[in-house]
Amino acid sequence: MNNVSVNKFRENMKSCVEQVVDAHVPLKVTRRGGDDFIVVSADDWEREQETLYVLQNTHLMEQIAGSIQSHNTGSGYQPRDEELNEITGL
Repeated sequence: MNNVSVNKFRENMKSCVEQVVDAHVPLKVTRRGGDDFIVVSADDWEREQETLYVLQNTHLMEQIAGSIQSHNTGSGYQPRDEELNEITGL
């Protein structure tokens, strides 16, 4: 994460925001007399919110853990060749 002073952010707001949106890297804006703040693109914010939702949802996390376990042991669902061909479009 890059840092910039609030004064430099104010002077270069358009280029700072474009960099945050294009590079998908948050920008920390520091203030001498106050709390710092973070500038993040809307897409990145929404993705982070979805991630937090999944991580906080016990049922979803149990399903993910079960899927990982069945994958690692090879005990999960095994599609037939016809199903694989349909899925891959072959």
